[in-house]
Amino acid sequence: MKKNYILISTFLVMVIGSCTSTKNASNNDLYNSLWELEYISGTRIAFNGLYPDRKPVISFNKATGKITGNNSCNGYSADFTIKGDNIDIGEPGPTTMMFCGDGEQQFLKMMKNINTIGMDREGKLYLMIGEIPMMRFKKITQ
Repeated sequence: MKKNYILISTFLVMVIGSCTSTKNASNNDLYNSLWELEYISGTRIAFNGLYPDRKPVISFNKATGKITGNNSCNGYSADFTIKGDNIDIGEPGPTTMMFCGDGEQQFLKMMKNINTIGMDREGKLYLMIGEIPMMRFKKITQ
């Protein structure tokens, strides 16, 4: 009985670990793609309440070292550098000035805290604080 418990526990740990593991996001899967936010952590408002009309998007331009996108309401851009799994995102720069609710501010606030990046086996992009996923994006066609 004890052997079965250990065997089942080991199997579950391996399955859970493989589902949450991320690979280095500095490969070409990251660049030349548009990523749409599908999850953000740390908010008190439900995701669909934060982004009822349009979800934030992000793209990474390796040549210019810039992130560009839309934070659900206004466009933004920021400098970035990636070394391994670490990412440094500069202060989001020029944005348009429409006010569209709390989602925009939650997105920009979270971007300031992100320091690691990864992708899972299903191709989802994770922006994290340490090893804790804070934002998850899916690749969309442009």
